Amino acid sequence: MTQPRPRKPLFGLLPWTERQTVAEALRTETVGGLVLLAAAVVALVWANSPWSAAYADIRDFHFGIPALGLDLSVGHWTADGLLAIFFLIAGIELKRELVVGELRTPATAALPVIAAVCGMAVPAALYLLTVTAGGGSADGWAVPMATDIAFALAVLAVISTHLPSALRAFLLTLAVVDDLGAIFIIAVFFTSDLNFWALGGAFAGLLGFYLLQRFRVRGWWWYAPLGIVIWALMYNSGVHATVAGVAMGLILRTVRDKGEKSTPAARVAHRLHPVSAGVAVPLFALFAAGVTVSGDALTRVFTDPEPLGVVIGLVAGKILGIFLGTYLAARFTRAELNPDLAWADVLGLATLAGIGFTVALLIGELAFPAGTEGEHIKAAVLVGSLIAATLAAVLLRRRNRIYKRLWEEEERDDDADGIPDIYQTGATGSGR
Repeated sequence: MTQPRPRKPLFGLLPWTERQTVAEALRTETVGGLVLLAAAVVALVWANSPWSAAYADIRDFHFGIPALGLDLSVGHWTADGLLAIFFLIAGIELKRELVVGELRTPATAALPVIAAVCGMAVPAALYLLTVTAGGGSADGWAVPMATDIAFALAVLAVISTHLPSALRAFLLTLAVVDDLGAIFIIAVFFTSDLNFWALGGAFAGLLGFYLLQRFRVRGWWWYAPLGIVIWALMYNSGVHATVAGVAMGLILRTVRDKGEKSTPAARVAHRLHPVSAGVAVPLFALFAAGVTVSGDALTRVFTDPEPLGVVIGLVAGKILGIFLGTYLAARFTRAELNPDLAWADVLGLATLAGIGFTVALLIGELAFPAGTEGEHIKAAVLVGSLIAATLAAVLLRRRNRIYKRLWEEEERDDDADGIPDIYQTGATGSGR
């Protein structure tokens, strides 16, 4: 008689090498998320203070090189320029996931990809249903689709929960796939009139970037000037300039050569991740999150169809999409939930993914580039993210006693050799 195949553990123990990589990435993202949270608070306070005019003057101040088509406001420099660094890191993380991470094989990629796709599709669908019912504009359908991993981790740090490493890794992978979806949406749906000469120049620059990697050319003095040229050409082409950052991140090599201590992608990420998390993204938040908070503005968030659609998409859409996507993927891939966890934990994680700050604000600016409607969309992103963060805090704190026990078991190292005992005692799970 044929024995049934054992079911795969869902959110079991991570392999040791994968856990080390994830832990390092999450540490940087958590610190960056706390800085991002502080920048958002400063922006809100500043924009609603007696010095709000100074805030607007600084945000709208133009500088650059007009002859090169680069005369931008401070706000646009942070969105089109500094966020290119953020998307460069996103490209590197995406390639790492595709080459050596959870997305490298169909079997391991199925769960996070299905969950992430559902977590993007359902919010967009709920937004469209809301604006259709209210007679609003469908332009903002992509705003509630993105998850802000840094902000989500900052919330975890603030509420001091010991979420198991497997759940954190799943959240990170979800955010990576979300970023890929956002990149595709920005490149395809928010591209203005194309300048094919500039676009061709940008592709030529990317080809040169690839050849430098292919022939193992080292030295930042080759890559930094070329990267700036690629970014400027991409900006002038009509394609959003952040796409240049993603493209360069995907080109960087993520597999070590023989005798090589670290890959180019790892070296670039190590140097630029703190700049992205600690400078680029917080500065973008500082000049993007400064919306005027008033009774009328908050009322419009819940009465106008566009901002209401964003709030519903971020909160209800993310919860339904990610939870149902995860459940269906587990059911059809024969994955069995870790017996130490419950589906309530997946629900809390799905709620946490409703924090869609950075990329949601960026897409909101692209979808509604001017006028009070854009300000209402920004306010909706802030309100939706705050509601999602509050709900997630309530759900996850209720289970923190269990998380703390699992975390202590994962971290226990009685022989003080730097490797947790659970990886050396024949424990069951994916990390054996």
